[in-house]
Amino acid sequence: MTILIAYATTEGQTARIAEFAADSLRAEGRDVSLLRLEAGTVPAPDPFDAAILAGSVHAGHLQPALIAFAKTQAARLNAMPSLFLQVSLAAAGEEEDEWDDLRRIAARFVEESGWTPDRVEHVAGALNFPEYNFVVAWVMRRIARSHGVEFDPHGVTEFTDWEALRTDLAEWARGIQG
Repeated sequence: MTILIAYATTEGQTARIAEFAADSLRAEGRDVSLLRLEAGTVPAPDPFDAAILAGSVHAGHLQPALIAFAKTQAARLNAMPSLFLQVSLAAAGEEEDEWDDLRRIAARFVEESGWTPDRVEHVAGALNFPEYNFVVAWVMRRIARSHGVEFDPHGVTEFTDWEALRTDLAEWARGIQG
């Protein structure tokens, strides 16, 4: 059984998460193919038997390349075991209204794309100041401070729980055939 991991990334944390997922599944003996989704390209998922799609939330939206891929390949994706990894900073917190927003974003993605993953996992992302322009860095500092989050204002502060992600991936993979 071959597992496709298709992902869209903006500042790079979702790419790290997708690579970690591929490495974790390969360590369990799974055959994994990693595909970075970019604007204008929507490759077919054949010959894959299962799929993980990953994308990050920015200003309440997922990357257009991820949405286009899921929409174009919805019928094929719906016919195989699948997992959606939705990456966001809000997943690092405990505020119920932010979790409600994350669930709404995932539901909107499912409705818009026509793809219904078997499972959705919310994965905490990172503050990646070296990748931000001046305005984004200013906004992210304000948001982090308003939430009382400690961060490196000039570097990368990760919130991803790698062990929890490894556990979620292993659990999902045990539930698929092959």
